[in-house]
Amino acid sequence: MFLGTHEPRLDEKGRLFLPAKYRDELSGGLVITKGQERCLYVFPMAEFQRITEALRSAPVTAKAVRDYSRVFFASASDEVPDKQGRITVPAGLRAYAGLERDCVVIGANTRLEIWDAAAWARYEADQEQAFADLSEEVLPGVL
Repeated sequence: MFLGTHEPRLDEKGRLFLPAKYRDELSGGLVITKGQERCLYVFPMAEFQRITEALRSAPVTAKAVRDYSRVFFASASDEVPDKQGRITVPAGLRAYAGLERDCVVIGANTRLEIWDAAAWARYEADQEQAFADLSEEVLPGVL
């Protein structure tokens, strides 16, 4: 499970330090791909394979499945962190998420998300009231 908020910076070569607490879990490899709201999703390889299997069993006749799969897989890049815990974020994914220097890496349960720091601040501010309002609808009887 991935939790927390971290604020690494991209270096001039497009590399990003992974949060230290997750380096062991991600050391064997990971997949970076486009996420919703112009962020990037970072999946441990095992979780990416689980999602792949789920999409493989979804009906290819459903247009939404085809559309989602095309974007999800076409933008995916498999990476192995270097000895210092850095990954290279491909240029196309950096452009999609608007990543230049200051980033935010958030834990999102089964994945990490990489955001441009300013975009994350705007998103978080916009969602504050919605988060409070949705607790009963999203998790009825839990919170």
